[in-house]
Amino acid sequence: MKRISVDIGGTFTDCFFVWEDNYVEAKALTTHHNLALGFNEALDLACSRAGLDRNTVLSEVDSVRYATTLGTNALIERKGPKVAAIVTHGFEDTIPLSRGRGYGEGLGYEMQQNLPAAERPVPLVPRALIRSVKERVNSAGKVVAALQEDDVRSVVRELVDAGAEAIVVSLTNATENPEHELQIQEIILDEYPAHELGAIPVLLGHQVSGRKGEYVRATSTIVDAFLHATMFHALSQLSNNLRDAGYTKPMLVNHNSGGMAQMNSTDALQTIHSGPIAGVGAAQHLSDATGLGNVISTDMGGTSFDIGLVPAGGVKHYDFQPTIDRWLVSVPMVHLDTLGAGGGSIASYDRIHHSVRIGPESAGSNPGPACYDRGGLRPTVTDADLLLGYLDPENYANGYIKLNPKRSYFAIEETLSDELDLNVLEIAKIIKRSVDEQMAIGIGKELRVRGYLPEDFTMLAYGGNGPLHACGIAKHAGIRKVLAPPFSSVFSACGAGNVEQLHFHERGAHIVMYNATTRALFDEYDEFNAIVEELEARGREDLVRQGFAPQDVRYRLELDMRYGNQLLTQAVPLDITRMTGVGDVLHMIKTFGDVYSHRFGASCAAPEAGIRVGTVRVAAYVEGDKVAFDSLEHGGERSVPAAVGSRRVHFVDEPQPLETPVYDQTALTGEAVIPGPAIVTTETTTFLVEPGWRLEPTAQGAVWFLQD
Repeated sequence: MKRISVDIGGTFTDCFFVWEDNYVEAKALTTHHNLALGFNEALDLACSRAGLDRNTVLSEVDSVRYATTLGTNALIERKGPKVAAIVTHGFEDTIPLSRGRGYGEGLGYEMQQNLPAAERPVPLVPRALIRSVKERVNSAGKVVAALQEDDVRSVVRELVDAGAEAIVVSLTNATENPEHELQIQEIILDEYPAHELGAIPVLLGHQVSGRKGEYVRATSTIVDAFLHATMFHALSQLSNNLRDAGYTKPMLVNHNSGGMAQMNSTDALQTIHSGPIAGVGAAQHLSDATGLGNVISTDMGGTSFDIGLVPAGGVKHYDFQPTIDRWLVSVPMVHLDTLGAGGGSIASYDRIHHSVRIGPESAGSNPGPACYDRGGLRPTVTDADLLLGYLDPENYANGYIKLNPKRSYFAIEETLSDELDLNVLEIAKIIKRSVDEQMAIGIGKELRVRGYLPEDFTMLAYGGNGPLHACGIAKHAGIRKVLAPPFSSVFSACGAGNVEQLHFHERGAHIVMYNATTRALFDEYDEFNAIVEELEARGREDLVRQGFAPQDVRYRLELDMRYGNQLLTQAVPLDITRMTGVGDVLHMIKTFGDVYSHRFGASCAAPEAGIRVGTVRVAAYVEGDKVAFDSLEHGGERSVPAAVGSRRVHFVDEPQPLETPVYDQTALTGEAVIPGPAIVTTETTTFLVEPGWRLEPTAQGAVWFLQD
């Protein structure tokens, strides 16, 4: 296997390079003005460590895979084209009004508790750029009012004259019959052909989302259109960079569904959070390969802290109507909870609580934390870590970035000392304690809301700052076992190289599995199987178009099911894909009951209220080679290695600094044990072993943090 996997984050570009049995990790600062520059720098570093030339590597590798947060950042910064929308007559205000809960969607916990003070987000499509056409399709897909061509042409010309740079078409019940959306697309292309100047991207709602729900389908298509140009130009830039270096195969892009595809089979919406979600996929693979059991994955990078949940058995949790930024969308997405708590998160004064607030604003990679000496003037978590003695200013990121402690001291003193009436080191301790507590609260909430206990999980700590804060986070969260996985500083990039080529296709449906009134089971097997066959065919077509043989495509059927008229819908993965008789119906009902009872308790199941299916979903995928993870066990004797030095380090719970031994990467062998307090500095990250903990490395480079 020869493979390059890249995770382009807000601060660093991570590269995981596989060349046969050689695994190499490398990092470089993200170059936002031209992502290819940061990629080239990270790849050059990886190639030099492997003793290879970049052009030789790119001409021989099997694939190059990208995961990126570029779409996420573009949405946050509202950098996108002027998007217009065409809707069914009478539905002009659906998009700007959103829903009753639209005030709170995407807000933090504190603001959700104070909705009267909340405001709806500024719409991506202003009301002035929404037009309606006279047409109507009913819920059964029957045309009630035909589309008028002259009406459409008039509306399109109005929108173009108003400055529209992309047009979204989202009509009522188009998932049942997309005839009118397709007709509008033909008319727009007739007015503004794609091969002429002035051509306008046209996105159809039924192609972006196949499930019912007028608002979420429209919102999904609008977000996709808003990010379309940004993602196209950025990914094309990366693709052209590969071509210039001799890479001739299609570039692959990671999706937030936990899969990946070629760039020409990727929607911009599918790239949101794809980097952190690749890390969740790597956590699942590690758990399956090593028998690790219940895992909570935590990725602490420079900008954010991402939490993913992988219970024993490797079944990831999905959100099928996630909130992206401030908008509810309809796209299958691996569940991820993101906090604004990374190494570059800015520490500011909270006047209400007379304390320090961490994030969500980040210093990013430019200018970065104050200690980067690139013009940053506001204190960050990394500045606090440096002043507390955790980081080596001469050997940060393998010496790639020289840190300036004086800048950190000045930033904290000027910004926070007067307000808090404390010295700089006391404030640095507060910053460290606050960010650890913030991340621990996020972990506890994520586990308990799904019925799990923190003590039943192993915490995976990865990302550039994960091993640095692992002990502090685990202590506050009540977790006793922490693992920094193999290749921890680029673990999400490692996951990007492990994912399968996968596509989800779904269709809204109204299927009554059990009718509580008539006490009858569903028996229209041919109708159900026809829906599944259609979705499988669409998935198979996607993968065959990308060069796979039809016989290599695998399928997984999932149903969104609920009891009676409950609002809560549960996604249920099934081990069968067809209905042939009453036994299959009962098997699906039992599987739903098992999943529901495991999550909410057996007493919550209510089959007597009826059982309904709202969405039929098929995952089409092709299995591929994956990185091999070694055993995490070590049965032999361990001994304390020799330290390479020591320094005075300030720990949060210690009143005085402690003389702390410092180790380098050679200490991380399978025979070593490093008691706390201790610091281990490697080329890509720093391991902080706090008092009361010990470090036990494994053969492949994974490291256990265990409490004494």
